[in-house]
Amino acid sequence: MVDKAQLPEINSLMDKVISLCKRRGFIFQSSEIYGGINSCYDYGPLGAELKNNLKQAWHKAMVQKRGDVVGLDSSILMHPRIWEASGHLQGFTDPLVDCKKCKKRFRADHLLELKGLKPDFRQTDFGKLNIKCPECGGSLTGVRDFNLMFKTYMGAVEDQAAEIYLRPETAQGIYVNFENVRTAANKKMPFGIAQIGKAFRNEITPGNFIFRTREFEQMEMQYFVQPKEAEQWFGYWQKQRLDWYVSLGLKKNNLKLRKHQSGELAHYAKAAVDIEYDFPFADKELEGIHNRGDFDLSRHQKYSGKTLEVLDDVTKTKYLPYIIETSGGVDRSVLAFLVDAYNEVEVRSGDTDGKHEKEVVLKLHQDLSPIKIAVLPLSKKAPLEKLGQEIYGALKENYMCAYDTTASIGKRYRRQDEIGTPYCLTVDFDSLEDNKVTVRDRDSMKQDRLATAELPDYFRDKFKC
Repeated sequence: MVDKAQLPEINSLMDKVISLCKRRGFIFQSSEIYGGINSCYDYGPLGAELKNNLKQAWHKAMVQKRGDVVGLDSSILMHPRIWEASGHLQGFTDPLVDCKKCKKRFRADHLLELKGLKPDFRQTDFGKLNIKCPECGGSLTGVRDFNLMFKTYMGAVEDQAAEIYLRPETAQGIYVNFENVRTAANKKMPFGIAQIGKAFRNEITPGNFIFRTREFEQMEMQYFVQPKEAEQWFGYWQKQRLDWYVSLGLKKNNLKLRKHQSGELAHYAKAAVDIEYDFPFADKELEGIHNRGDFDLSRHQKYSGKTLEVLDDVTKTKYLPYIIETSGGVDRSVLAFLVDAYNEVEVRSGDTDGKHEKEVVLKLHQDLSPIKIAVLPLSKKAPLEKLGQEIYGALKENYMCAYDTTASIGKRYRRQDEIGTPYCLTVDFDSLEDNKVTVRDRDSMKQDRLATAELPDYFRDKFKC
């Protein structure tokens, strides 16, 4: 685990990752030419590929390779009564305090954490702790609840009857479609419904780059089980989800499971465990696994008037399923994989012009790497360009590839190392005679000399496809 005492070095790591994201086109500040907008980010060409690869890996593991989970893509805008039933209108709040001097706003529970105190508190007790503004040392207001949902209006008239909300989570779209999916997909218990989608929360204090933002993407799966089997499946999904992150390259010693104590459980949860990652700024939640009991289906059954019970085939009695939820953040997962993969190594790029005191290698798992193969002709001479383009054209049918002839070969290797490309393919002057190319492995630096006819089988084996 990262030693939190090394704060200058840790902050430097975060700065380096953010700089790399901007410089190489992973992530940009949203609306940058207008001065930016707080806590909103745009994914550039490489970031979009990385994010899509992450989502595809999740969908493959959670839906494609299983027979008991199906997909869904529910609407962002839903009936306002859904949020009343779910408890979001009444209880989806954060404790807000203002600085009387500098006017900045903070989450009261975060200020307690900064002081090393547990964030479970009563609002009436906060003033007794004599906590000051962390920015200017000024006095703070009393604590008040701040609802995190974004409100808008549907239709031409902006009145109370037209109020609607941007969803703060994707889960509710799954719950209200439970019976539709169960019937249409002919699913027997237990089974799951998975979806990836945007959610919106008007966070008081977003921050730490893309870790906490107001617009974000979730990867959520709701697994419906008999109540007597809930504990068994709760344990099962903890292991499944932890193993998934490790299988894609996150270092196991940077991950841990943290059980929620009774005082910090959400109103809907019977039990909860967080998969935490050792980010440069703190150990923070990457994904939550929750035993939600029958809270959600019972509430929607009550508020909608529609039965959501299931018939037990053995006892012939009806019951409301319990729900085991796995809820992960796409954006904070992207950040974890970028931080975990970031490495600085001694000079290795191959020629004097391309050498630096330190070189960055982004050791992303090849399933996540934005570019799988870079084709690098040794020069821009027409015969090499012709052969290089032929190879590039054949490979890009099956893999996301890059073609680069700018700068020295050393600089081009370094560029691909920085963005996590697992294989660089060099076309040299000998290639014109023997029709062979050199393939370099990013991590081992091993070079293989291969006939161009061997490339399809070679990469098929490397990418296990």
